[in-house]
Amino acid sequence: MTVAIEMGHTTAGTPATLDLEELLATRLLVQGNSGSGKSHLLRRLLEQSAPWVQQTIIDPEGDFVALAERFGHLLINAEDHTERGLQVAGERARIHRVSAVLNLEGLDAENQMRRAAAFLSGLFEVARDHWYPMLVVVDEAQLFAPAVAGEVSDEARKLSLGAMTNLMCRGRKRGLAGIIATQRLAKLAKNVAAEASNFLMGRTFLDIDMARAADLLGMERRQAEAFRDLERGQFMALGPALSRRPLGLRIGPTDTTPRNATPRLMPLPEATLDAHAIILAAPPPENNRPQRRPSPDLLGQLMAAKNAAIESRPEALEQLSAEELAERHERVDRILRAVMAEPDAGFRAIGVLYQEFVVRCRIEGLGSAVPDLGDFRRMLTRARAGLGSDMAEDDGWQDVSVRASLLPEDMQGVFMMIARAAKEGWPCPGDAAIARAYGSHSLRRARRLLTYIEEQGLIVCQLDGAGRRIVTLVELAWATAPGDPNAEELENGTPAP
Repeated sequence: MTVAIEMGHTTAGTPATLDLEELLATRLLVQGNSGSGKSHLLRRLLEQSAPWVQQTIIDPEGDFVALAERFGHLLINAEDHTERGLQVAGERARIHRVSAVLNLEGLDAENQMRRAAAFLSGLFEVARDHWYPMLVVVDEAQLFAPAVAGEVSDEARKLSLGAMTNLMCRGRKRGLAGIIATQRLAKLAKNVAAEASNFLMGRTFLDIDMARAADLLGMERRQAEAFRDLERGQFMALGPALSRRPLGLRIGPTDTTPRNATPRLMPLPEATLDAHAIILAAPPPENNRPQRRPSPDLLGQLMAAKNAAIESRPEALEQLSAEELAERHERVDRILRAVMAEPDAGFRAIGVLYQEFVVRCRIEGLGSAVPDLGDFRRMLTRARAGLGSDMAEDDGWQDVSVRASLLPEDMQGVFMMIARAAKEGWPCPGDAAIARAYGSHSLRRARRLLTYIEEQGLIVCQLDGAGRRIVTLVELAWATAPGDPNAEELENGTPAP
């Protein structure tokens, strides 16, 4: 049965419909400047499709909270929950088929990205038995899938962009139909936008955005200026769920309204008050209550203190003998192993691990010998692979390091761990050990990591007659011994020799 959602009327006056089943298979991109009616379009789509399909809305401004009251969506205020809590909430929402609005209002950009990524990850990682159809609407998608790095941390950007990429590139088989809306196509990551097959393009004024919109609709560049002339609520539609040719339409009315409605003009009050006396009166006395101070940037303070120590004593490092340098490397390795020995160390943010690492180094009296954050990341990658500084600097590992650099940084530790097992002839690490080296609890993600690394031409995975896994490194001809993929992870996170 085909479900046709009425979005409004075409410029010719005929009803403009959207094929909901086709939308679930092909995804949608909505673009329009502020004030073009973009959020109104999303609201119309959500209201009309609410009786037919489960919905989730990633709402950075709290514009869609009214849907919870009118249609029974679960309202989740993200600032009241941890990232782990939101990931579990996403999983449960899919399992129990509950529509939800994730309200990110009140959070800064970085925390919005982290919490949205956690919730989307929960939707994405749920078991196959619960892959029910779901519309996932992401308003202001350029915030969660930016084309270039902004002021947020690389870690937050990577988490959010990865979640958005999964939604748009791999969500279809899991029943997730991504609907992303953005004010600026040029600010949206191209690999996320490119996965949409349906487009609704509203008013825009910048040449670069008009050109991209025209390209997506298959229009000639000289026709791009038509987007400047669209009125509020008017959009150009194209796609298998909308129209096979560019079609102008006007979005119909909605039953609910946003909390943050556009301010309306209203007359000023009559000037009967003494404005000078009221506005410029002396301010009330300040409260004696201490003002709340912003949270200190602990990582920045630690880095600044370390750099200051190095600058004050540069000659001290140059005068160290080879034996003293080796001793310091050994002490740093020992401290890193102690940090990694914490029960949850494999799943904590790198910034938090680095803070603890620096404090431990100072307690040990290392002072200016503390590695910077970049060096710490590389050390952490090696440590998760079970490598020490001496082994990582061995000539036999240079080829491994070069090959590992072809992978994203968070996958390099997994590759090195497998390479070490292959070089030593140990059994192939199980899914649990691979997941921990990646910083995840998901065994399914561990298997996908191996598939990705194999697709890059770095390894070859095989199963023997007993179902045990063997991984061979391409060109190096190192191969692991057969290992059980379902084996429990050992306490030290590495296979036994």
